[in-house]
Amino acid sequence: MIHPAFSKTNRVSPARVVAVLVCAPLVCAPPLARCQAVCPSLPSSTELRSTLQSVVKEGSSKNGGMGNQEWAVIVNRKGIGCAVVFSGNTASDEWPASRVIAASKANTANGVSNNDYAISTANLYAASQPGGSLFGLITSGPPNPQAAFGDPSSFGTSNDPMIGKLVGGTVVFGGGLALYNRQGKIVGGLGVSGDTSCTDHIIAWKIRHMLHLDTVAMGPSSDHNDNMILDFKNGNSASGFGHPDCKGGTDPSYIIHSLSQKFPTGSGKI
Repeated sequence: MIHPAFSKTNRVSPARVVAVLVCAPLVCAPPLARCQAVCPSLPSSTELRSTLQSVVKEGSSKNGGMGNQEWAVIVNRKGIGCAVVFSGNTASDEWPASRVIAASKANTANGVSNNDYAISTANLYAASQPGGSLFGLITSGPPNPQAAFGDPSSFGTSNDPMIGKLVGGTVVFGGGLALYNRQGKIVGGLGVSGDTSCTDHIIAWKIRHMLHLDTVAMGPSSDHNDNMILDFKNGNSASGFGHPDCKGGTDPSYIIHSLSQKFPTGSGKI
């Protein structure tokens, strides 16, 4: 079929012809194609969902918390949405608010980490409280409304509005981790939400490890990575990177303390 710009009865300027040739493919590109173009080295939605489901199925005895279904989001190094998935049978099986929260966690962890030092969203809690050095951080970058909202039936699918867009958002509690390839290069962020923030952190940690994207060079925890630090006492964090214990469901604190040993960072480095 001849494009209207080239018909004999619809003569246009050369500049408009060029515009049609250049812009049409970008406008028509489906979300999946955009994702493959901007996230070539990151897990697909299928891989992320199967990994999320396998971890969630371990239940509260292995993950702590309430044993809820979860959302998970991956962004690339530029903060563009690459995969948005949920663990249940439908998107209504999870807390609806957790889709945007998971994306904001992924964006935050990616945004404050680099090749030399990883900072999880859990590591930001203490400093972002009143009187802390990062107080006000949570207001620094709201979610992108064009990515956060849209047709609810597309949420968690390859047509999710977040795919191919900057997701934005800032979160300062557990569940967000930076992603590192086996050469130790940061390649994006992962966010998990849907249960207590401590359980979200545990599930994100296991997912990152299973995806071989945890070659962390250094971090603020005593194990020199970005694990959650449970050192709050009388409202203060001894390290300055601490996170409070999480109430509700099974106590996850003993799981958090053993994460670095059971799922060590950097074990897949080449």
